[in-house]
Amino acid sequence: MTALEFLRGLPAAQNEGRRVGITSVCSAHPLVIEAALLEVSETGQVALIEATCNQVNQDGGYTGMTPLDFRAYVAGIAGKVGFPADRIVFGGDHLGPNPWRKQSAEQAMAKALAMTRAYAAAGFAKIHLDASMACADDPAVLAPAVIAERSARLAQAAEDGAKGLEPPCYIIGTEVPVPGGAAEELGELVVSTPEDAAATLALHQAAFGALGLQGAYSRVLGLVVQPGVEFGHANVIGYVPEKAAGLVAFRQGKGVVFEAHSTDYQSGAALKALVEGGFAILKVGPGLTFALREALYGLDQIAGLLTDYPAGSLPAAMEAVMLAGPGDWAAYYHGDDRQQHILRHFSYSDRIRYFWNRPEALASVGRLEAALAGVRIPETLISQYLPRLYPAVQDGLKPEARVLTIAAVRAALAPYSAACRG
Repeated sequence: MTALEFLRGLPAAQNEGRRVGITSVCSAHPLVIEAALLEVSETGQVALIEATCNQVNQDGGYTGMTPLDFRAYVAGIAGKVGFPADRIVFGGDHLGPNPWRKQSAEQAMAKALAMTRAYAAAGFAKIHLDASMACADDPAVLAPAVIAERSARLAQAAEDGAKGLEPPCYIIGTEVPVPGGAAEELGELVVSTPEDAAATLALHQAAFGALGLQGAYSRVLGLVVQPGVEFGHANVIGYVPEKAAGLVAFRQGKGVVFEAHSTDYQSGAALKALVEGGFAILKVGPGLTFALREALYGLDQIAGLLTDYPAGSLPAAMEAVMLAGPGDWAAYYHGDDRQQHILRHFSYSDRIRYFWNRPEALASVGRLEAALAGVRIPETLISQYLPRLYPAVQDGLKPEARVLTIAAVRAALAPYSAACRG
């Protein structure tokens, strides 16, 4: 069974009572991608690596990569670790007008259509169609029928782009609030209703049909709904199965699974319950770079004790980089100077992830890695500064900087692997 066949078989597997799922890794950081591939390699599962419309698009996104660039980039990492390319499914997340929503709807949609076509032409076989964001000349909240009509236009672009390739499968719908975590402290979330889920499916089926895309609609694999999970800057709303019982019952026997967004920081028990409820695609992104940052900051302190490296250099460098580029965080982080400083480095939304590929950040991480090259870190310092990894080191994990960094990301991925095995 190929990776794509596994993905497409999830609805049937769930309907047969086999509680299997897949982890969708939504990150462009090379160490996160490497950790994800190593995790899948050991668990025998399928790798699903996704790029978002803001990370990667025909204009380069914030990574500077086009879809074709991103695919080659991931393939290069896979080759380095010996991971077979045919076990990777590439996905495009929230493909739609969001990056250009300050333009008119038709201008933004023209860009979105070109982006979606480019993703499909690059062999991205899982396409999330998300036209839910209002553009400059739209009302504040789009009518569901308008969202469905625009999504169908995006599907047409994907079909055009994929000519000669394996036809893509599609995800429709969106979560509330917007992707990437909420921008404030969260209270209780409103779980999507079965009626809303049914309406989303019906409207999209009609919109696809109006464009003669019945074949494409037959490849709609999943539906994004709000199961009641989300994270803010400093708190996490955990999954409560009872609140989503209506959704779970609605999905039974349908030809789709649910795709759960913003599952970052959920407990292992919550992730397992999501998969058991038919939320077979678990998306995670900020939670992985959060774990990466924790490891790097811990290693920064360790290096200061073991070498001539000045402890605190990496956080200071990242602070300077973020202050020089407020456009990627200032609209999301509020409060006084002290509060904003804490959020820049320690928020669950982890907007620091936008900065790791900046030259100054790369240079600072390089200095840290050079300082610890060949250094065997005492267990006592791992216990102090990397406590999540202390048990693994006691069990034989090499106490070396790069090994520990990869292990930190894999520790964040491990509950997903366990949940998706059924």
